[in-house]
Amino acid sequence: MEERDVVRSLDALAQEVRLRVFRALVVAGPDGLTPGALAGSLNVAPNTLSFHLKELVHAGLISQEREGRNRVCRASFAAMNELLGYLTENCCQGRPCLSPSVVSCDR
Repeated sequence: MEERDVVRSLDALAQEVRLRVFRALVVAGPDGLTPGALAGSLNVAPNTLSFHLKELVHAGLISQEREGRNRVCRASFAAMNELLGYLTENCCQGRPCLSPSVVSCDR
């Protein structure tokens, strides 16, 4: 994953509604959710949700597809895994990671 793509993804997720939308779509899994279902479950106005969905699509974190009369939104698990991989690629400088309760600043 390119650094600019990482920044775009993190920028998209650095907003409360977009983070909630993305997490809801991750929980929904490959079946996804319609914008109406998302708006209702997250208590977000449809026009506000539309704006945030566009930002997540632009960042490559979700996709929207037409299925019959509905649009279905799905998390891009490939993009999520690439982002997580990028963020943890050099975790602990190649050593086994310690649990947060064991890590200290004076290793």
